[in-house]
Amino acid sequence: MERKARLGRGLDALLGTAEEQGTTSASAQSQITVDTIDQNPFQPRKTFDQDEIKSLSETIRVHGILQPLVVRQVGDRFQLIAGERRLRAAKAAGLAKVPVTVVDFNDQQVLEAALVENIHRSDLNPIEKAQGFKEYLGRFQMTHDQLANRLGLARSTVTNLVALLDLPPEVQEAVRVGQLSTGHAKLLKGVEDRERQVALSKEIVARGLSVHATEALIKPPAPPEKTEPEEKEQSAFEKTAHVQGIEDELRQKLSLKVDIRIKGKEKGQIVLFFETNEDFERVLEVLRR
Repeated sequence: MERKARLGRGLDALLGTAEEQGTTSASAQSQITVDTIDQNPFQPRKTFDQDEIKSLSETIRVHGILQPLVVRQVGDRFQLIAGERRLRAAKAAGLAKVPVTVVDFNDQQVLEAALVENIHRSDLNPIEKAQGFKEYLGRFQMTHDQLANRLGLARSTVTNLVALLDLPPEVQEAVRVGQLSTGHAKLLKGVEDRERQVALSKEIVARGLSVHATEALIKPPAPPEKTEPEEKEQSAFEKTAHVQGIEDELRQKLSLKVDIRIKGKEKGQIVLFFETNEDFERVLEVLRR
């Protein structure tokens, strides 16, 4: 498994590893008919931008295909490994043949190549990435750490993406089409009730809430802080005549408002109120004696 550690550097690194091991079975200049190429069964990308395909097909009509597709031979046909956008565009451009590199890849290498091509070149949407990762993990019995190392990603990236598939289908669809970001999805993942996850996702989309605003929406409000009048009321309720007498004594001595707040049998506070800087300096002088 360690022999493909270069995978995180991109698809070229994977092909370079195959060539070093003598698994490439044909030249990059080989030409095969498009009708003999079957789709990649491990392709994680489910949707393709038709405008992008059309633009690429126009470029191919003028310049041809500059980078060969990658395929493997299966019987008397070929199975696409990388280059589905180019293949679709070539068909749209009316090409009968396309240049290919034929490699001898097993299923694991084919799935890795499909993931790497999309992650490093054209980026899957988060749900497609998550589905691709989950299929790979299940099919080849790998841990998140192992997959992250092979793709050159952080382990947390793999874990957080796969966790998106635990969200309700409605929320996943909103993430897939870009209405919700992975940041929104991560916050919704922390909501236990699935019905509330769906309701919140709809509210986020309808109101166009940012991740920060969503966090404020989901986070329960903090309990109100105790106001000073309430504290004074409680303190006054607990004061004995003796304590009130001490307050009067200090008030006369310092010429300031004094509040003794009883917090327990042997706990409390003495609060001195000053209105001017002169009052403050005078209190400090008394305390420093």
